[in-house]
Amino acid sequence: MAERGGLEPSPAAVAALPAEVRAQLAELELELSEGDITQKGYEKKRSKLLSPYSPQTQETDSTVQKEHRNQTPAAPAAQTSAPSKYKHHRTRSAGARDERYRSDIHTEAVQAALAKHKEQKMALPMPTKRRSTFVQSPADACTPPENFSAPPDVTATTSSSSSSSSLRPVNIDLPPSGIVKGMHKGSNRSSLMDTADGVPVSSRVSTKIQQLLSTLKRPKRPPLKEFFVDDSEEIVEVPQPDPNQPKPEGRQMTPVKGEPLGVICNWPPALETALQRWGSTQAKCPCLTGLDVTGKPVYTLTYGKLWSRSLKLAYTLLNKLGTKNEPVLKPGDRVALVYPNNDPVMFMVAFYGCLLAEVIPVPIEVPLTRKDAGGQQIGFLLGSCGIALALTSEVCLKGLPKTPNGEIVQFKGWPRLKWVVTDSKYLSKPPKDWQPHISPAGTEPAYIEYKTSKEGSVMGVTVSRLAMLSHCQALSQACNYSEGETVVNVLDFKKDAGLWHGMFANIMNKMHTISVPYSVMKTCPLSWVQRVHAHKAKVALVKCRDLHWAMMAHRDQRDVSLASLRMLIVTDGANPWSVSSCDAFLSLFQSHGLKPEAICPCATSAEAMTVAIRRPGVPGAPLPGRAILSMNGLSYGVIRVNTEDKNSALTVQDVGHVMPGGMMCIVKPDGPPQLCKTDEIGEICVSSRTGGMMYFGLAGVTKTTFEVIPVNSAGSPVGDVPFIRSGLLGFVGPGSLVFVVGKMDGLLMVSGRRHNADDIVATGLAVESIKTVYRGRHTGLPAVPQTCQARPYLRTFSLSVPSARNPLPPDLRVARVLTSLRIAVFSVSVFYDERIVVVAEQRPDASEEDSFQWMSRVLQAIDSIHQVGVYCLALVPANTLPKTPLGGIHISQTKQLFLEGSLHPCNILMCPHTCVTNLPKPRQKQPGVGPASVMVGNLVAGKRIAQAAGRDLGQIEENDLVRKHQFLAEILQWRAQATPDHVLFMLLNAKGTTVCTASCLQLHKRAERIASVLGDKGHLNAGDNVVLLYPPGIELIAAFYGCLYAGCIPVTVRPPHAQNLTATLPTVRMIVDVSKAACILTSQTLMRLLRSREAAAAVDVKTWPTIIDTDDLPRKRLPQLYKPPTPEMLAYLDFSVSTTGMLTGVKMSHSAVNALCRAIKLQCELYSSRQIAICLDPYCGLGFALWCLCSVYSGHQSILIPPMELENNLFLWLATVSQYKIRDTFCSYSVMELCTKGLGNQVEVLKTRGINLSCIRTCVVVAEERPRIALQQSFSKLFKDIGLSPRAVSTTFGSRVNVAICLQGTSGPDPTTVYVDLKSLRHDRVRLVERGAPQSLLLSESGKILPGVKVVIVNPETKGPVGDSHLGEIWVNSPHTASGYYTIYDSETLQADHFNTRLSFGDAAHTLWARTGYLGFVRRTELTAATGERHDALYVVGALDETLELRGLRYHPIDIETSVSRVHRSIAECAVFTWTNLLVVVVELCGSEQEALDLVPLVTNVVLEEHYLIVGVVVVVDPGVIPINSRGEKQRMHLRDSFLADQLDPIYVAYNM
Repeated sequence: MAERGGLEPSPAAVAALPAEVRAQLAELELELSEGDITQKGYEKKRSKLLSPYSPQTQETDSTVQKEHRNQTPAAPAAQTSAPSKYKHHRTRSAGARDERYRSDIHTEAVQAALAKHKEQKMALPMPTKRRSTFVQSPADACTPPENFSAPPDVTATTSSSSSSSSLRPVNIDLPPSGIVKGMHKGSNRSSLMDTADGVPVSSRVSTKIQQLLSTLKRPKRPPLKEFFVDDSEEIVEVPQPDPNQPKPEGRQMTPVKGEPLGVICNWPPALETALQRWGSTQAKCPCLTGLDVTGKPVYTLTYGKLWSRSLKLAYTLLNKLGTKNEPVLKPGDRVALVYPNNDPVMFMVAFYGCLLAEVIPVPIEVPLTRKDAGGQQIGFLLGSCGIALALTSEVCLKGLPKTPNGEIVQFKGWPRLKWVVTDSKYLSKPPKDWQPHISPAGTEPAYIEYKTSKEGSVMGVTVSRLAMLSHCQALSQACNYSEGETVVNVLDFKKDAGLWHGMFANIMNKMHTISVPYSVMKTCPLSWVQRVHAHKAKVALVKCRDLHWAMMAHRDQRDVSLASLRMLIVTDGANPWSVSSCDAFLSLFQSHGLKPEAICPCATSAEAMTVAIRRPGVPGAPLPGRAILSMNGLSYGVIRVNTEDKNSALTVQDVGHVMPGGMMCIVKPDGPPQLCKTDEIGEICVSSRTGGMMYFGLAGVTKTTFEVIPVNSAGSPVGDVPFIRSGLLGFVGPGSLVFVVGKMDGLLMVSGRRHNADDIVATGLAVESIKTVYRGRHTGLPAVPQTCQARPYLRTFSLSVPSARNPLPPDLRVARVLTSLRIAVFSVSVFYDERIVVVAEQRPDASEEDSFQWMSRVLQAIDSIHQVGVYCLALVPANTLPKTPLGGIHISQTKQLFLEGSLHPCNILMCPHTCVTNLPKPRQKQPGVGPASVMVGNLVAGKRIAQAAGRDLGQIEENDLVRKHQFLAEILQWRAQATPDHVLFMLLNAKGTTVCTASCLQLHKRAERIASVLGDKGHLNAGDNVVLLYPPGIELIAAFYGCLYAGCIPVTVRPPHAQNLTATLPTVRMIVDVSKAACILTSQTLMRLLRSREAAAAVDVKTWPTIIDTDDLPRKRLPQLYKPPTPEMLAYLDFSVSTTGMLTGVKMSHSAVNALCRAIKLQCELYSSRQIAICLDPYCGLGFALWCLCSVYSGHQSILIPPMELENNLFLWLATVSQYKIRDTFCSYSVMELCTKGLGNQVEVLKTRGINLSCIRTCVVVAEERPRIALQQSFSKLFKDIGLSPRAVSTTFGSRVNVAICLQGTSGPDPTTVYVDLKSLRHDRVRLVERGAPQSLLLSESGKILPGVKVVIVNPETKGPVGDSHLGEIWVNSPHTASGYYTIYDSETLQADHFNTRLSFGDAAHTLWARTGYLGFVRRTELTAATGERHDALYVVGALDETLELRGLRYHPIDIETSVSRVHRSIAECAVFTWTNLLVVVVELCGSEQEALDLVPLVTNVVLEEHYLIVGVVVVVDPGVIPINSRGEKQRMHLRDSFLADQLDPIYVAYNM
């Protein structure tokens, strides 16, 4: 806190000041801390207050000043404050936290624990948030590492178009500069992944990652023993018991009995009889007094009025709601009671009217919106109870939300209700001869009290008339109630102790209840104390928060006296943290007559009702002692007195003895109800006539809760008396005193230890939270029923707020929270254990640094005090957590929002590295495995060596004249002579019209003219490289054959994007440089673009080689066409950017081109009479071969559809296929995805356009990756209604070394699919499983192996063949394999390793193989191949370069990305990569930015659950940021480089601890 003027009194000086001044000083401190007063105003008011006492306050020690300023205000006495007038009263928390969790001892413990960490400064990396809508980090601000050229700036492509549209921008190939295949990856290539030293110097990201790594390297507590079983079933670590953990040592407990329930002769046989007696004989005696919002008595209900009105209501319910023959209500029916918290009179009349009518009342909260938190569960309870009628007051009915027609809205999940107003003017007076039927109390249901479980479901606890009566008798005896006593009730009168004492016991004993609603507590926190004083009340029913609020305001009424109180019943006395509130209240009000023995904590639950209560003490008798327990012992369920570490001690007070007539035992909280030992914590069970009888309509849960027979350690039943589980955790101490330490609903079982949610809340609140955590000063609408908790979370009062739009009665508004810091703690199940989640509301004015510092300190405090890690700590915007009816946090709803990603945090901190200690031990690969042992392994594990082959080319008979030509140029010349007018190519535009065609002769002549220009203008020689820079079309094909005619080597390159030259032109420049092109052939438009000013900003345009445009060519014939001397001469260069960001050029010889075209022709049965449609990019791989080569070789007609035209007309491709009755069509995944997403909901439109796809025999996706089965299946299902056969869709497989290895073709069996075990796959093993098996992955065959192609699966490290049950690298041998890499580096070793390598053993023929760089496996199927033998299917799993080696296992990015993509609807795309052994997940957010932080825990959870990996960094970016290449494949390495160079402009970056 800033230095505050000259008057800074020490604690001693403050103590010397008058009490009023001290209170005003505390008020000022609080105003400053909350920002309600400026520093200057604070100092001015403070100086004015202290000026009369300056001589006393100026003698201050500077160190004391400093300490005092740094202290969190805690002492209640010094902080209670309120102005003298209630109308000006500011309702504030004197401390910075909820007083129900306040403990000075605990605060000291937390501060001491944090002091240990203060010496080591927190080195946790703060998350990165976007500060503006779009901030572009300049690329030149990042210094690239040595030997690494800065990659072209991709952010213009990826980020700029993503501000509003979720459509991905133009797909472009983006290799980082200088990364060229041909350099050895291990040594020569400078890769950011190889070393952490390659991080750009000024990168924020890399600094934070290094910070995170150093944090993770810190020594933690000794990890649990790890093991790993290397077989098909991967077993996770099971926490081993700590040998030093405390164990119970006592004997088995025996059930404890309460005193006998006395028999009093004048006790009535039923509660209704008591009402009848007092209503008839003591009609004018006051029964219930209600207060207005100012705290003044507004109406007193006498016993006579209660009796007469209840009679009228009972008569009306039974006789006036329907006809005589068809009454709406019959005895035994259930009705809902819907009354606000400020109307106890109407509620009491309605409740007893129902009892007299023998219908069963179900009190619920007033619903205020259609989407109240938990409202649906309340609706489920009403529906299961068969409720069709709701009783309410006229004022309440007017306040319920209405439809425009004036009808009450249909609340979500609720049955249709008929609303009945119970105001007297609407009731019928019964005839004089009509009397209600009142029988002696029996086991028939009297009423149903709702209860919200830990999971959020609402159950109805049914209470019998006998239990209701017996409970009243037991309370009367325990509390020693007598006739005429006055009771002040501050509790909710509709349920729990407020109902039992304020509505039942008072009728039984003819007492007078003063009901103080929450709206009164808002305006006058001392109102209940004033009522005790004014009415000389004997008993008051309160909670800890009421004690605290009274302490705040006590100075306003110094003359109040509590001497009349003989019982101050603290109904949440089961909360261990209540002891501080009780002590502080007593110390303050003892001078006002409060007797120490009057404070009576009690423990209650909905099922067992009152479990125990401290009896009123004898004046002067010693007070019961406290138990100071070890929190470590409590976490193991053992009672140990804390003698060593006071920082981890819990002080608890007793809640008295067992109720009269009851019996209590303690059983183990989980498993069978085994009796605990005397020093063991367990669940309290009660056996008496006073408890509930069942959960309405839930027989199974009823049996395990209401009919429990305890068993001994041998499992034998102990007696035959059934007990009721109370849901409270505790033990029976000396003198049969009952102690409660928590509640089952708040129990968090983490790694075999029990922690209580409220204990963790208390620790979080003890950390300086005043700058960070919101205290709930708000007005809002109430939500759902209060979750039943031993220590009710952070509750609020009702507040009267007028509203023009929603004229609700005052008490239907929820409260301004006066003192609560809004924190919720719960656990979620992640990876076979419970993980603790802490959620708090953040103050609107809290800074990022303050919030992060608070979160860091909370983690430290919880770790030190409770020895447990927090999995996730989230801060949400103020006043956004779902609320209970009384304004507290609805825990189960908060948990549900967290799990479904709808919590919308504004700050989040995940700590999976700290918490998750049950991961399997990392796999240790065995070194030095030789060929022999590998073979043994294969023979044992696999049935056969994994190899397969296509048809043998030598055995295929062909009569085609093409076979006599060795060169493609010769074939074109032959076709120009033999079939000059046969059209080979048709080019379509976006409208589907033919814009250009090329017959054999036209193509030949066009190629001749281009060849002539190359010689004349370019002065090129045979063997020179020529870059072809054209959009997809026939001109590209003509230029290719022109180069062949001239003896030049064509290099097809994708043209730069005119709107994005900065990102796309450097790639063109790089290929031009690497290929050493002597000339560029292009169109006039592109030539102007290459030389434009915009291009000059991206590259050096002055150093382009010769550029020739081919738009207007002279009609000149080439004197002689070039013929290569041998077929092994180079035909063309194929350049492509791989998914790892590697620019690779491969050399294709004429013989390879010929063999490739022949294999495709044979596989697809392509002849001159055939037509195929191609919607592919024609620049590399199989796409180029299909576009430019195959038609010339086979003579079939190719209909060319440029993929970019589909952006203007999504129907183009499918309409063309339908129009021309195409049997075979080829596309890319990008095209298929575009059609699936764009036309998925327009199938009817396709039908009306007459599009029919039944003609398609094969629809082949050209790809170099694992088949995307989900996309293929979606495409097939969507378009099956317009005739597409599911069998038609298939895929190809090719790689850089061999562009076409598999292609489905027209004959042969359909593609097969298998389910493999993901866990085995990570171990490079293949284990087939059934569909639906856990951790199963569906894989599809990548088409049939082409004729002449052989494949073998090889261990990439030993280079030995593996069995068919192993995953290995796919090696290929084929006549159309590329000759080698074309590179500016002469790397013979790489050439030999990738293109001409041999198996290390097992191959007698010494075949030369090419390494594809892809992992896969071969399985023999039951299908028959064309040769008559069983078919061998090849399955591609993923690229070897892209696999992630984590924890000794091999992961494929696509598997992790698939898991991540399905966790939240707002994830558009996902990519993963590793950096210094940290897994980084990048997700594109297509929803609102407020959902960004919701994704962090969801992503972390799913990767941990499904892949046993801990995510290191989660990056949330805009749609379109993840770069995609022309084949629709993610460029993950380029994304990684951009991320590390801080060029992504992320929405949020979370660094998981």
